[in-house]
Amino acid sequence: MRTTFMANENNIERKWLVVDAEGKRLGRLASEIATILRGKHKPTYTPHMDTGDHVIIINAEKVQLTGKKLTDKMYYRHSNYPGGLKARSANVMRSSYPERMLETTIKGMLPNGSLGRKMGKKLHVYKGPEHQHQAQKPEAYELKG
Repeated sequence: MRTTFMANENNIERKWLVVDAEGKRLGRLASEIATILRGKHKPTYTPHMDTGDHVIIINAEKVQLTGKKLTDKMYYRHSNYPGGLKARSANVMRSSYPERMLETTIKGMLPNGSLGRKMGKKLHVYKGPEHQHQAQKPEAYELKG
């Protein structure tokens, strides 16, 4: 009799993957990275476990936005004080805070709750082509789209 495979902490193998964001579209990049962080690209995917890999994104400032999103798309945050709503356009976010723009987009595609927060900690975004994870021996990853 065959049983369904259920992953646990003892049999999860995590890789380190490097993704170059230069010339990639923001939404397509984010959805594929979210899939990798969840572990859905592996045959050992288990919904209630964090089976995903670590992802390093380089060249975050060179990600593309199509149409009028650079001027029209807004990123909001609130200080939890009355009148504390802050808004930034995608153009300002891409030029000043490209890491935060990618992190916000990708983490929004992960599950809400403690499991999603745990998955989000495996995301490492860098503005330029250099990163500080050479010791983990990351592999280059080519996106499908």
